[in-house]
Amino acid sequence: MSRARRTPTPETDLLAVDGGRQEAMRPLAERMRPRTLDEMVGQRRLLAPGSALRRAVEAGRVHSMVLWGPPGCGKTTLALLLAQYADADFRAISAVLSGLPEVRQVLAQAAERFAQGRRTVLFVDEVHRFNKAQQDAFLPHIERGSIVFVGATTENPSFELNSALLSRCRVHVLEAVSVEDILAALQRALEDDERGLGGQGIAADEALLRQIAGAADGDVRRGLTLLEIAAELAADEGGQVSQVTLHQVLADRTRRFDKGGEQFYDQISALHKSVRSSNPDAAVYWLARMLDGGCDPAYLARRLTRMAIEDIGLADPRAWQMSLDAWDTFERLGSPEGDLALAQLAIYLASTAKSNAAYAALNAARADVREYGSAEVPLHLRNAPTKLMKQLGYGQGYQYDHDSTGGVALDQTGFPEVIGEQVYYQPVERGLEIKLKDKLDRLRAARSQARRPSGD
Repeated sequence: MSRARRTPTPETDLLAVDGGRQEAMRPLAERMRPRTLDEMVGQRRLLAPGSALRRAVEAGRVHSMVLWGPPGCGKTTLALLLAQYADADFRAISAVLSGLPEVRQVLAQAAERFAQGRRTVLFVDEVHRFNKAQQDAFLPHIERGSIVFVGATTENPSFELNSALLSRCRVHVLEAVSVEDILAALQRALEDDERGLGGQGIAADEALLRQIAGAADGDVRRGLTLLEIAAELAADEGGQVSQVTLHQVLADRTRRFDKGGEQFYDQISALHKSVRSSNPDAAVYWLARMLDGGCDPAYLARRLTRMAIEDIGLADPRAWQMSLDAWDTFERLGSPEGDLALAQLAIYLASTAKSNAAYAALNAARADVREYGSAEVPLHLRNAPTKLMKQLGYGQGYQYDHDSTGGVALDQTGFPEVIGEQVYYQPVERGLEIKLKDKLDRLRAARSQARRPSGD
């Protein structure tokens, strides 16, 4: 039997607080929290009219899910709306503040409501902070249907959540809210007489609101908070938000660097690509930017070591060891003296020969592993420590390379029969790989010749 479509009325306040005075004391971001799907800003892909999730929510057919997205993108609001549209009780816990006893108490209460024919939407904020035992506590209740589990996380669920929990939930990816959408939310807050700043005589030009939206960095909640601060300052200045006022509000608030934010990943990308492009000046600039912004130097050392392996590889094996030495040096000296070790490393990595041949070889080999699965190890390559294994042919026909002419048994394959001889590693003609390429080209040609049938 299908459920009748339920649409909450605009008058429904999902976070209502008794008393007009208490309501006025709530932050603007809470007062302006959307009460219907139509009021939500951003998430146009996920909540577009006719989308699978929107149809399910509007029909009251909610399912357990994990909401993955940056701060302020609407995860909590969406969970509240799920409960509202499904006519279910809403309960929220935070993985930061709640332990296993609190989790069990909430689950027991949900089980009681379920026995009475009432569903519970259980919202778990920062769910990735729960350990395995805490995450496992939800599993039987999700399976019985006594709760609709909604977990919110800013971290990749594949890395942070148990596979058992993920298998019982759908993962929905929420995106950072665009400047235009945050701007729309700010304008709505300025005009709303009931919940917003309407009727208080506060005014702001669109250009100034756009600055606030940009400073919010994809976080609607942060944008509304900045607007509220600006409005409080403007109230003493005739209600007009000026550029001077806005400068006070935004001073030291626009993120120079934020681990997990877009700028963080953009700067890391810039450093990596500067090294790859053999531009030591750009590499040391981005390194300095990140150190100045407060990036963990150990993280930078780890990423530089990755560059040595991934983008330089066997073209200059010294880069790998130098990366480890620079990392160790920083650990011993600390900042600022140890910063110089990282700077020298970045300059060297950018300046030396580059090759991703080993990286490409590993990916090619992995592709064959996926395609052929558990291909049998050839009998001649198998170890034969027992009599039975020898009787079964293990190790039979193996040629001991050191006894072969030139130290290589050229006609002996190292691959499973189903795959056949393959070439994954293709050295580049740069750095040390020039010599490796010359040697391997000659060796591969000799192998091919040795495996050719006689008479060819």
